Amino acid sequence: MSVLIVTNVPKDWPARMENAEVVDARSYLTDPRYNELRGAKVFNLCRSYRYQTTGYYVSLLAEARGHKPLPSITTVQDLKTQAIVRMVSDELDEQIQKSLAPIKSDTFTLSIYFGRNLAKRYDRLALNLFNQFQSPLLRAQFARSENNGWQLKRTTTIAANEVPKSHWPFLVEMAEQHFAGRRNGVKKRVRARFDLAILFTPGAGEAPSDEVALKKFAKAAASLGISAEQITRDDYGRIAEFDALFVRDTTAVNQYTYRFARRATSEGLVVIDDPQSIVRCTNKVYLAELLARHKVPIPRTLVVHKDNAATLAEELGFPCVLKKPDSAFSQGVVKVHDQEELEARLAEFFGETDLVVAQEFLPTTFDWRIGILDRQPLYACKYYMAQGHWQIIKQDCQGRGRYGRSETLPVELAPRRGVQAALKAANLVGDGLYGVDVKESNGKFYVIEVNDNPNIDSKNEDAILKDELYRRIMSVFLKRIEQRKAGLT
Repeated sequence: MSVLIVTNVPKDWPARMENAEVVDARSYLTDPRYNELRGAKVFNLCRSYRYQTTGYYVSLLAEARGHKPLPSITTVQDLKTQAIVRMVSDELDEQIQKSLAPIKSDTFTLSIYFGRNLAKRYDRLALNLFNQFQSPLLRAQFARSENNGWQLKRTTTIAANEVPKSHWPFLVEMAEQHFAGRRNGVKKRVRARFDLAILFTPGAGEAPSDEVALKKFAKAAASLGISAEQITRDDYGRIAEFDALFVRDTTAVNQYTYRFARRATSEGLVVIDDPQSIVRCTNKVYLAELLARHKVPIPRTLVVHKDNAATLAEELGFPCVLKKPDSAFSQGVVKVHDQEELEARLAEFFGETDLVVAQEFLPTTFDWRIGILDRQPLYACKYYMAQGHWQIIKQDCQGRGRYGRSETLPVELAPRRGVQAALKAANLVGDGLYGVDVKESNGKFYVIEVNDNPNIDSKNEDAILKDELYRRIMSVFLKRIEQRKAGLT
């Protein structure tokens, strides 16, 4: 993706930069070369973004040309509506209170240049604001009240001619780092046909892909002309620089992975896991209703609420399994053996959620995991129960998980009816990457759940296909990026 810095060319701005082309605003608006340029990222640093000024038209025509302007016209207009400033997340509010606590005055103004401030102690706050209010140059104004602490009162874009002369060297340095992708020690991206962002959390204990697998994804992408870069939750403001997003992080609707997926989708990126898949797969109540409605074979299941809880024991018997709607990694999933335990667990769960999923207990020594990609089976694994436990993961008192062993088979050798059930279930959710858990009991196959963001680990899920597994996944990204660039999707 080409990177253009469109500005009225302040004298302190370098004429050339290693990873970006500096363009005069009038040239960008009038030179046919820029009208014909495809897939460009435009950083608009004009003197003004007021309606029908040159800066306004730079962002407006960038959108018309299929370029990605920063700030966009929507951002410029939104920042004029102070209601959006008040819609700060709990995470951002916590950062505001922490960062500004030492300040003695009752007002404070923070200048943000590509997500950074001259004072390093405000870096985390500056980055969070840059991620939420997408503009390369921002000014945030805060005020402190006796009852509510520090509050964000106003956020505005900063025109290039409003930047103090003493700040220009720092601004240029931050821009160069941003364009080179060097924030947080990330290596500069190699120019390729397309750019892929892989979202992950360094050192995460329950990551869906280990370090070796992440490197294999990058290698497979490079073989197809895709430059893959690992990004973290701090890189939200850079999403528009890429052509695709691959979420290799534990997903949930109420945290950053969903916001990343939503933002990437709105920017026109190819996204796996897409936000719709995250919403559908991370809620077991939704999956229970969806699978039952479409007659996918599942264990006897009841969506439990306070009005029907008394019938649960009669309908499912004991033991049975209770699941919180958003449970993951076997946490929030319990087996109950009698009425007393059932009532205690339901009381506990109803303290957090109005609905609980209950299923009959099907004892098995392993679960099938069928990997589905682009509506086709990709791999098949047997996940054996953890030793002395009824689940594939046994959590200790510190919350650490001990897994049972796994065995990978050619998908062609997995039971045909199990694969068919998994494929039907996954296709009801979408066309992304899924891991479908299937139990085999008394010769019948039952779908337990559909997981977005399934594990792809070295020496486990890739044991049969090896490097070809990673190449197949990257090939789907390539196909979809090309289709999107051609306007076919």
